[in-house]
Amino acid sequence: MKISTFFYILRQGFANIRRNILFSLASLGTIISCLFLFGIIYAVVVNFQSGMQELENTVTISVFFDEDVSDDTIQLIGSQIRTLDYVNTMDYVSADDAWNKFVEQNYDNPQAAKDAFGEDNPLKNSASYEVTLKDVARQPEFVAFAQGLSGVRKVKSSDVTADSITTLSSLVGYASIGIVVILMLVSIFLISNTITIGITVRKEEIGIMKLIGATNVFVRAPFIIEGVIIGAVGSAIPLVLLYYMYDKILTYVAGRFKVVTTLFAFVSQHDLFKTMIPVGLVLGIGVGLVGSILTTRKHLRV
Repeated sequence: MKISTFFYILRQGFANIRRNILFSLASLGTIISCLFLFGIIYAVVVNFQSGMQELENTVTISVFFDEDVSDDTIQLIGSQIRTLDYVNTMDYVSADDAWNKFVEQNYDNPQAAKDAFGEDNPLKNSASYEVTLKDVARQPEFVAFAQGLSGVRKVKSSDVTADSITTLSSLVGYASIGIVVILMLVSIFLISNTITIGITVRKEEIGIMKLIGATNVFVRAPFIIEGVIIGAVGSAIPLVLLYYMYDKILTYVAGRFKVVTTLFAFVSQHDLFKTMIPVGLVLGIGVGLVGSILTTRKHLRV
């Protein structure tokens, strides 16, 4: 394609937008609204998943050993657990550590409780490995593995908590995908309508172009450019707005609700938008491209 032809097609794409300015603005407004909602949903989901990940790190599985088990066996069990790629952390808790933690959590005067028992440790057989997983959905798999190891007496897990986290994460993920798909379909529909009107307005001109031998690409390209431009602008505007809004929201929450920031760590602006920006642009341009291609294939059978 010649450079002059490319710029002619580009000018025609902008001219199509000017000819149908009201419908173009309607399509643009729809994409801006849809991608603005997409950005909000994306930010909520990413922060939710980050919070779920932090919560997953608190769900521990305790692996207890047989009575009078040797140190070598304990180390062997630990080595076997470390071979699992989905294990996140593993900490050894001795019987003394377990007893100290127990009295700290259950007695108003921990030292008095320790003195009462003296050298006698009621939890002398409670040494264990405290394990967290990268994905709590694999907890049943880990429990089955640990119970099959020689020297393991019992495996204590939080099945209800793990199931709740997995179910909630899946529910939020599916709901978000469904909402985004609906928003994109609405955008494609409106862009298609806008381009259809443009084709109708230029019907006679297009007919003349066909008679003098214009190719498929030459006739369809301006309308495709029109859809891409609307999609690109419609995605850039909400991304810019969300970028500055998110920073303001983080600053406001940190200043007014310090309790929230201590309990929940928000994803940073950089980490959030390094993915949201390319995804948002691809979605916007993709919606415009798909909408224009579908419409031109239907109405311009050159």
